[in-house]
Amino acid sequence: MTDRNNNLGQDDKMLLIRNYDLFAHLSENEFEELNLIHNFINAKKGEYIYFEARHLNKLFFIKEGFIKIGYIDNSGNEIIKEIIQKGEVFGQFTLERDNLNGEFAQVHKSDVSLCAFTIENFRNILNRNNKIAIAYSTQVGNKLRKVENRLINMLNTDVKTRILRLIHELIHSNESFCENARFIIPNFLTHNDIARLIGSSRQTVTVAINELETAGYIKINRKQIEIPDIHVIEKAAAI
Repeated sequence: MTDRNNNLGQDDKMLLIRNYDLFAHLSENEFEELNLIHNFINAKKGEYIYFEARHLNKLFFIKEGFIKIGYIDNSGNEIIKEIIQKGEVFGQFTLERDNLNGEFAQVHKSDVSLCAFTIENFRNILNRNNKIAIAYSTQVGNKLRKVENRLINMLNTDVKTRILRLIHELIHSNESFCENARFIIPNFLTHNDIARLIGSSRQTVTVAINELETAGYIKINRKQIEIPDIHVIEKAAAI
């Protein structure tokens, strides 16, 4: 992993960290006391933050960019568990050791900015600041609930419904343009990415997306995903 801290000044690093929801509510004195600036790192597109990790002692917060989380199965195939973005946490986010089971984390689409902590250091931060502890427990709870919902979707819904529910999830986790019930969000997923995330094949996903576009539910190109009417999606996907 490339550490390019020298490319950013201290004020730039501080601004990125302060913009993160978990730390945004801290006073200047609280922020300086935690000394978070030294935990800031950058990594380039395609780099692995960790690979087949089993004994990792760190957790990471994404300041800018995207991270692909997955593992390699017994046949050597790459299995994607999730693609996460600005505002999300990965690594040993449950603050337990040795529970990643061979997971990898790879920089996806573009360079990323991260804030990294050892488990011990972050536990100390939580012990020293109740505001962060409460906000972090909420964030982890939401993350685990997302994973649970995605697994339920894979087991109980068809491919079109899974795609619509994934897009609905992206709307609520991305900066989006909104006009009445119409939404436009950045598209950082290929058809292959979507297939891996919802437990399908690329060919099946491509056919399903084409049918959803023809029916007027969505409009997708390489740069953006447009949802003409979010209420129509919610009704179709029983959200």
